Amino acid sequence: MPSESTPAPGEQPAASEEGAETDGGHETELQAHTIRLELVDEPGQLLAALKPIADNGANLLSIFHERGSLTPRGRIPVEVDIECPPDRFEGLLEDLRERGVNVIQADAEEYGDEVTVVLVGHLVDTDLSDTLKRIQDRSGASVADIDLSAPAGAGSAAHSSARLRLRAHAGETASVVETVREVADEKDINVIAPLEGHR
Repeated sequence: MPSESTPAPGEQPAASEEGAETDGGHETELQAHTIRLELVDEPGQLLAALKPIADNGANLLSIFHERGSLTPRGRIPVEVDIECPPDRFEGLLEDLRERGVNVIQADAEEYGDEVTVVLVGHLVDTDLSDTLKRIQDRSGASVADIDLSAPAGAGSAAHSSARLRLRAHAGETASVVETVREVADEKDINVIAPLEGHR
């Protein structure tokens, strides 16, 4: 059995003719993706959003942090360019959502449709933040805008209302509306007049 040559100190080992391989012994094709997030303007939020990217084996290519502008919800938009194995991208997006990071857009075609719904009920007392999180987690949609009207405040017998504009995967607005209705039913909230349309 021939012995393998050992490079001299400071000398780079010869590159394999078969190309780079992953730990599993197979070449891995990486795909580039652009993810647009919105973050609360608090210390550590950007780092927390980047951790799921690293945890899912993606490489960070660039970050565009738009501190000079705000989303309709008063948050900072951040655009992240990454590359990762094709089979890990959806899991990465799910991991971001599970950690409370709002994904506005994932690649150009990711959220091609919008749907607007109006919620009426005790929105504040039933924890509106939890309601929005359940809708996003179950439907995969992203909250693009919210307009809350709660003149009486928490603890009042009067109902409050919220207009939600949701970004959905192309062709999935009907499924998103059904998910909104399911979540609303759990909290005794009424859903009124969904209006569907493209961006």
